[in-house]
Amino acid sequence: MPDTPALTPLWPADAAGLDRAVAVLRSGGTLAFATETVYGLGADARDAAAVAAIFEAKARPGFNPLIVHVADALAAQDLVHWSPQAEALAQAFWPGPLTMVLPLRADAGIARRVTAGLDTLAVRVPAHPVAQALLRAFGGPVAAPSANRSGQISPTRSAHVLAGLTGRIGAVLEGGACAVGLESTILAPGSPARLLRPGTITAAQIEPITGLLAGARSGVITAPGQLASHYAPRAAIRLNATEWQTNEARLGFGPVPCDLNLSAAGDLAQAAANLFDHLHRLDATGAQVIAVTPVPDSGEGVAINDRLRRAAAPRES
Repeated sequence: MPDTPALTPLWPADAAGLDRAVAVLRSGGTLAFATETVYGLGADARDAAAVAAIFEAKARPGFNPLIVHVADALAAQDLVHWSPQAEALAQAFWPGPLTMVLPLRADAGIARRVTAGLDTLAVRVPAHPVAQALLRAFGGPVAAPSANRSGQISPTRSAHVLAGLTGRIGAVLEGGACAVGLESTILAPGSPARLLRPGTITAAQIEPITGLLAGARSGVITAPGQLASHYAPRAAIRLNATEWQTNEARLGFGPVPCDLNLSAAGDLAQAAANLFDHLHRLDATGAQVIAVTPVPDSGEGVAINDRLRRAAAPRES
């Protein structure tokens, strides 16, 4: 009989659970933990073997860089070259769902696979209390992409993590449902600043600090979350559905008949928080197609539609 992987333990985020979680990170292991955006799969960003274990567990392509999580802006400044614009952005949005891509310091000590060989580092300060407690107790940078198999739906609950990665990672630290529910906005400060991935911190909120934002350079991977096919369920996604077809699972927005509704009231923040959980739930029904009604492409809707377009894109083999 072939060996079967041991189930990954789920630990409460109490004092004992945090102690065990820190021990996993310090021993070079992998640990899933909640942030306000999605659950991350963390490892010591300075440990090359631990970082390699993230890529192996997720089956993540090596050219796709990772976000490094730190407890505060001072810890970020030990890793990247800071600027007045970065400081203003940190003052406005950290802790919170904003990632900044900044030049990597030569003495940062970050494992090379974290940056996928780039001379920049994606770094953020999460707001979730469990993530904050973990980072402060660990006392170092934690590389943490979303805690799911590469290209699949991001996890916003511990059950999502265990469904995809049990037996492949060291442990999961319980943090409840993620309040924001979409991965962070990614921004490269500069002149001009570049919006590399939309999120719930919107361009309209950022531009008073940076000025008018430029977009990502087409076809160049400079940050996580830029692959054309990403966030995908097993089912196919049909976008902008205004009529339902037979045997489709129906994901609605606003006052429409559907199987699950992102927000019956048309609240985009609520829709963002529900998006990945609802995709997980509809995918679990075994539907071949998930049809999604239109979502306004403004405010948080820009990020929601970005994730839906990537989920609907042709799957990479």
